[in-house]
Amino acid sequence: MANIILTDQLGTQHSFETSPKRIVSLVPSQTELLYDLGLEERIVGITKFCVHPYHLKSTKTIVGGTKQIKFDKIAALQPDIIICNKEENTKEIVEELSQLCPVWVTEMYNIADNIQMIADFGKLFNVRTEAQKWIDKVNFAHQDFLHFIKDYEVQTVAYFIWAKPYMAAGRDTFINHLLELNKLENIYAKNEKYPERYPEVIVQKMRIQGDPDLIFLSSEPFPFKDEHAFELGRYSHHAKTVFVDGEMFSWYGSRLVKAFDYFKKLRLRIGEMHLHHSHSH
Repeated sequence: MANIILTDQLGTQHSFETSPKRIVSLVPSQTELLYDLGLEERIVGITKFCVHPYHLKSTKTIVGGTKQIKFDKIAALQPDIIICNKEENTKEIVEELSQLCPVWVTEMYNIADNIQMIADFGKLFNVRTEAQKWIDKVNFAHQDFLHFIKDYEVQTVAYFIWAKPYMAAGRDTFINHLLELNKLENIYAKNEKYPERYPEVIVQKMRIQGDPDLIFLSSEPFPFKDEHAFELGRYSHHAKTVFVDGEMFSWYGSRLVKAFDYFKKLRLRIGEMHLHHSHSH
């Protein structure tokens, strides 16, 4: 029988005799996508961070996190394919797991990459029709959002993902791509001092390093509290600090459809804050 030969987003060629039946997913947003593509039965292993849909935690084997995995547990599941992501998982993990079976790696910078991933999964798992449905939904939500946002003014933003030390989303990140779509210009993405994708930033210098209109505190991976909002607010002139849903800004896959809906509500909420703000002064 002819093999199925497909190339992942790192350019690695994989060949399969038949469509892979036993899947281990080491990326939360991709676990959600596999489920939405109707592949729940084929998923055998997931990470402890794979929280959507919630019931998978009790029906599938947890094989560790995204950075630390339990190799023996994965081997025991006898997977036909392991799905990783260049940013979420390490090169070491990918190399180690390649001894077991093909490790499919995705790479995500923008919405086009996301569409490509969904199409790839459609071919890999022989669910092309489902994949096309989700691609259409993502494309529709994207176009609809572009129409919604077109008359918004550009505002500047700092998007924090960690405290102690403070770390922000920088250039070449999926988060930054979605901020741009929201007409939010990331002060740390264009700052030469911070070439890293997730730089550790000197918050005391926030005013001279861009003085953002908005400070976003992501709900993951760090549990930000009011005290952090207060502290960061002191280092800006007039920034409004907003707690945002980190999943909506950093999960790719089918989650994007919900994300665009969330962005509309978020932009309206920021707009209202702005009105109340200007009334109170």
